[in-house]
Amino acid sequence: MKFVSRLNLVWLCAAMIIAGPVAAQNAVEQGLTIAKERKARDSGWNNSVASMTMTLRNSQGQEATREMRVSSLEMQQDGDKALTVFDSPRDVAGTAFLSFSHAMEADEQWIYLPAVKRVKRIASRNKSGPFMSSEFAFEDMTSFEVEKFTYNFLREDKYEGEKVFVMEQMPQDEFSGYSKQIVWIDQAHYRVRKVEFFDRKGDALKTLEFEDYQSHEIDGKQFWRPYRSFMYNQQTGKSTELKTNSLEFEQGLDESDFDKNSLRRAR
Repeated sequence: MKFVSRLNLVWLCAAMIIAGPVAAQNAVEQGLTIAKERKARDSGWNNSVASMTMTLRNSQGQEATREMRVSSLEMQQDGDKALTVFDSPRDVAGTAFLSFSHAMEADEQWIYLPAVKRVKRIASRNKSGPFMSSEFAFEDMTSFEVEKFTYNFLREDKYEGEKVFVMEQMPQDEFSGYSKQIVWIDQAHYRVRKVEFFDRKGDALKTLEFEDYQSHEIDGKQFWRPYRSFMYNQQTGKSTELKTNSLEFEQGLDESDFDKNSLRRAR
């Protein structure tokens, strides 16, 4: 009996050794499948213009509010382009931010500062820096591209009553300020509901929550956009809220509306 028990134990250990890499590979493949479906569900919206309010809060709850306009252009063979222009308050009015997202290469970003009347390029190694003193980093202001991450499916769960996939995604960019992100994606529409960000040391850094999703129909296809995004910094107690006041698609934008010259003429 002791011999049989030992033999069974040997077989069990061998099975665990063999099954381990297979299970890990399945989790990787499942995570990638979910990421691809997330991207596919949000493909085909072409272009949009949004009016937004950014509210900055410090750890004591004091607030500062900024009004901004965001124009976005979907690129079929690459990451999307976006132009953000700040209208108020006076100290940031006229500031313009241009972002070219890329799937396989480093994103390109520029910011126009009206006080000095010059365009400054954001270096790749500085992409983890704060965007306009908010809790969003420059790298957060780019479009989601599947190739930017590696993936690992963790589990199925529930978030605010909805069934969700919970997955881990690790940035491939060596200059990312994050070691990993834990993402909650609803199973019905593949909308991101929550993201937990971890710093390069692996410590919890920020939590991003998306609320008030609204549907827009374009050419018979449904596109969902969160009208409220809330980023909370767990290490500092600061937060930033982005609220969409209006959003319109099919605004006739093209690539000529998204070049470095558009930064200087943005008003």
